[in-house]
Amino acid sequence: MRPGRAAAAVLCAAAAGTLAAAAGSAAPGRASQPRRAHLQLLANADPGGGLTGDVYAWHGFAYLGSWHGGSCPAQGVRVYDLRNPSAPRLTSTFADGASDPAVAGSWTEKTIVKRVNTRAFKGDLAVTSFQACRPGAFQGFGLYDLRDPSAPRELALVRTEPLGSHEIWLAARGAHAYVYTAIPFSELRSSPDYDPQKGTATIPGHADFRIFDVSRPAHPVEVGQWGAWKKLGIDPRRGRGGYNFNYVHSVITNAGATRAYLSYWDLGTVILDITKPASPRYLGRTDAIGDPEGDAHSAALAAGGRVLIETHEHGDSRPSIYDISHPSRPRRLADFADPGPPPVAVKGSAYYTTGVHDPKVSGSLALFSWYRRGVVVADVSRPAKPRYLTRFVPPPAPDPDGGRVCGEPCTMVWGVATSGKLVLVSDMMSGLWILRLDRS
Repeated sequence: MRPGRAAAAVLCAAAAGTLAAAAGSAAPGRASQPRRAHLQLLANADPGGGLTGDVYAWHGFAYLGSWHGGSCPAQGVRVYDLRNPSAPRLTSTFADGASDPAVAGSWTEKTIVKRVNTRAFKGDLAVTSFQACRPGAFQGFGLYDLRDPSAPRELALVRTEPLGSHEIWLAARGAHAYVYTAIPFSELRSSPDYDPQKGTATIPGHADFRIFDVSRPAHPVEVGQWGAWKKLGIDPRRGRGGYNFNYVHSVITNAGATRAYLSYWDLGTVILDITKPASPRYLGRTDAIGDPEGDAHSAALAAGGRVLIETHEHGDSRPSIYDISHPSRPRRLADFADPGPPPVAVKGSAYYTTGVHDPKVSGSLALFSWYRRGVVVADVSRPAKPRYLTRFVPPPAPDPDGGRVCGEPCTMVWGVATSGKLVLVSDMMSGLWILRLDRS
């Protein structure tokens, strides 16, 4: 932790008006709606040594991922004890190349932790995605016993081909537990007649979306898969916009793990019935009609699963909000525009870094990790009329990867998570930020 940086952030953010903002009065008859929101900065914990990935909150701990950068340091997942949120303590690290040579040359951007209760395992289980940043390095996912977060224990490493697990999800259902993973471009690149020189194929290969039964975490088994090329006849190379592809980027499920929501890039969000994991069934999809680029990156559910929030990773993109009460006919309700000014251009910054990355939902609030716009909080209690509440923008920090992402100090918020009143923010440059959200 660097208290000097945290103190500087308070002054910097307060001067810019980024720590607290308010929306107008609540509509008549909606007294339960938050009228104001305030984010109070508690601490910053920067692990150093490279670029930070996503953050996940679970039972008083933060799980901070890492990104490859150019040097591929394989830093794994850093576990922070948040019992004193003003002084987070690094309690352990797992899935890193230093402690496990089998994953050296891989990066671990996303970890999901859930309580699992099967015949073979009872307790907190973590799944971590692995992607290779060196030839021949491990790619796939790992399962870890987190019953003692101070001493994580590896249970299994599962290799996936032709690429690693880009984004991943874990859900318990009855006496079973399942891992759902996105393997981008698999249907194309694993085709039996794939031409790597031309990037073409005529026969669908193994699907981008795969389901593994991890009820016995030491012995995971693939049980199902689904791909839009094989099932719907949609060619993965015929997308739209500047990056015109159709592939699974990420996946989440509903609380009961009966439906999966695949962020399928230019196809929008594909909704599947996964009641029978061995045979996922297509229900419908969003069309991202409000976004000519498509680029459906991630999703979150609100209103008990009746509302879906979809983000798009490009330029000045906006999240879209859909009514999915009838999954065969998702109905777009609104796009949420960040009312703040566009960020000042930064040397070397990639084209998508003024766009929105991931959405998270906490009650009637949606929280967006919006790269250089920081974390933006909106009231979505009326999904057709989302309302801006507040934001937090970490101060610019030097690029620990030698300027490959930003050629000068910058803000690059990757992820956001909530734990009670705590809001956890991961910034690629400066690590973990811990805030308290107060509403009135």
